Amino acid sequence: MDGNVWDTIGQLARRFEEHDTALGLAREEQWSLQVLKIAEETGEASQAVIGARGTNPRKGTTSWEEAHAEVADVAITALVALARMRPDDAAEYLDRHLAAKSERFLSLGPAAVPASTELS
Repeated sequence: MDGNVWDTIGQLARRFEEHDTALGLAREEQWSLQVLKIAEETGEASQAVIGARGTNPRKGTTSWEEAHAEVADVAITALVALARMRPDDAAEYLDRHLAAKSERFLSLGPAAVPASTELS
């Protein structure tokens, strides 16, 4: 893979946009379908975790490696969606949004383990 992650994400976003535009889909319809694709990938990640845990005997088992790959697919699909919606500043937008979302949580210090509670 040449370049950085955002270069590749941008290339994917442009490729999908060209494809969807050729199908006659309006920009907001393309965005909507891309967000639905995130949901589809999330479902596949969930199935892989269930398989790795072996909790559905009807479906068999999978490996944690498969679950990792599916989670990576969720992340890639979400980044492509953001790049399609914000082609001029997706990386910067994500940086700002991540900083704002993480500021409070990271400033709390080490994670505290809740005390166990006894049932009476």
